[in-house]
Amino acid sequence: MELNSVKETGVLIVGAGPSGLALACDLARRGVPALLVEQAPVLFPGSRGKGIQPRTREVLDDLGVGAAVREHGGPAPVGMAWQNGERTGEHRMFRVAAPTDAEPYGEPWMMPQWRTQEILLARLRELGGDVAFSTALTGLGQDADGVTAQLSTGPVRASYLVAADGGRSTVRRALGIAMTGETVDPAPMLVADVRVAKDALDRLNWHMLNTDSGFITLCPLPGTADFQLVAQFRRGEPDLSLAGVRAVVAERTHLDAEDVTELRWASDFRPRAALADRFREGRVFLAGDAAHVHSPAGGQGLNTSVQDAYNLGWKLGQVLNHGADPALLDSYEEERRPVAAEMLGLSTRIHRGEQERGAATQQLGIGYRGGPLSAGRAGVLEAGDRAPDGPTGDRRLFDVFRGPHFTLLAVGTDAELPQSTGPAVLVHRTDAYEAYGKGLFLIRPDGYIGWAAEDTTGLAAYLAPLGLAPRLGRGAAG
Repeated sequence: MELNSVKETGVLIVGAGPSGLALACDLARRGVPALLVEQAPVLFPGSRGKGIQPRTREVLDDLGVGAAVREHGGPAPVGMAWQNGERTGEHRMFRVAAPTDAEPYGEPWMMPQWRTQEILLARLRELGGDVAFSTALTGLGQDADGVTAQLSTGPVRASYLVAADGGRSTVRRALGIAMTGETVDPAPMLVADVRVAKDALDRLNWHMLNTDSGFITLCPLPGTADFQLVAQFRRGEPDLSLAGVRAVVAERTHLDAEDVTELRWASDFRPRAALADRFREGRVFLAGDAAHVHSPAGGQGLNTSVQDAYNLGWKLGQVLNHGADPALLDSYEEERRPVAAEMLGLSTRIHRGEQERGAATQQLGIGYRGGPLSAGRAGVLEAGDRAPDGPTGDRRLFDVFRGPHFTLLAVGTDAELPQSTGPAVLVHRTDAYEAYGKGLFLIRPDGYIGWAAEDTTGLAAYLAPLGLAPRLGRGAAG
């Protein structure tokens, strides 16, 4: 093999699902060279992960696609139970709370997974990136300086590789990383995107029926003419054909078989909860379903996956572009694996009816207190907490945080601030605010507080391993 025949990049991302696309967008806005490859010829076509939780909406807003998510999605429909062709009562599927200054999104947002991926791909292209479709990983090796991947289109040399290639991850298997878990429900499930004859079923409700054969639900997907159908099979196996889907609908609902006019996509699976034994092997990282596989109950899989990418992206950027200590990358597994384990337990309990879809499903309470990158506390917050939104002058704090930078936030204090930070750290003063109290807060690029204190003592020491070294003094804030 000639050396000049090997394509070189900073990060090779395998798999253009939600986590791979989100990571590629984050790296692109940081100017980190990345190659995103996908074995399939097109993006995943189904609705599968259709619920975007409030914390993930915050992430997507920061990545620059908040407006598109609002435009193409909608609130979760009110659940409607049916029996013998009659409506028997409404059921709220998710906790709904009024937006607040600190938490601007009060409810999950419904949008089919294929649309989320289209939006992220469009954003990636705006940022100058793209997906190499029909490109499979056929082998990989690594050494102290990087990863060499064999692709169906030729070899690639990368500083790091991120496996975002799903629950059956080729990369994870090549690394020999085991998945530890359990079957959540032995009954197989059918999930399909269907179209239903006009006036046969209203689009105002999430329709639910329990039968001797297993439950069935039909959920209208906002921004489309489709319903997502989910059916459990206590007996037999799902038939993924149009005739098979029609038969299930006719057997379990008041609809006629012919009311299902079109089958857009279908898949079958057995609900499982599994967690990779580790999220890193040398210069290779696991993200999304490659690292954790969830029951769909509670809407945690896609959301946890996107937030994996959001956690890892800025760390790769600091190491590759700002000279941060590579040990920073150890914090990815240390922070994200416990979160994934917690979300897996939540999904499983919801699936088994042991817990309601409450505040925990919104993921706003997730944090990294006591973690390797969390130091100090000030006001009412501790390092590792999610940084709340709120008003600041004629803007919002999330407007200040938006982008690939850190933010040193001075809340209700005249403590000294850095005279010079460079573009990687934005300094901002704001009035005292009850969601923070008073103090100095260093907001990480992923929206969590990394460091907090009453003054800048210890700030320089915290920033140095991150490749940041502001000059401290009595400088003014912006």
